[in-house]
Amino acid sequence: QVQLVESGGGLVQPGGSLRLSCAASGIIFSFYAMGWYRQAPGKQRELVALITRGYSTNYADSVKGRFTISRDNAKNMVYLQMNSLKPEDTAVYYCNVGLNGNAYWGQGTQVTVSS
Repeated sequence: QVQLVESGGGLVQPGGSLRLSCAASGIIFSFYAMGWYRQAPGKQRELVALITRGYSTNYADSVKGRFTISRDNAKNMVYLQMNSLKPEDTAVYYCNVGLNGNAYWGQGTQVTVSS
């Protein structure tokens, strides 16, 4: 009964910012690494950012220096702060957690960067 719910997507101009949120339930949140993935039309889903239970982070080269992943264990929330957005960031963004041999995904939230 793991559930992940993303929010915060929308339409922004190049150079703008968005903060995505993911609310998790059905897990002991602090035990697990959490990730943000994205999938653009015609492209494979890719890992954008990962944060471990120990707060270590990893980022795709394409977003380093622009995106920041964070988590609030008290609220069972993970965030993705996206700054200096580019048109190539346009995609559906998904929250992810892996446990018991399965990957769990949220419904996704659309981010569109366009002038």
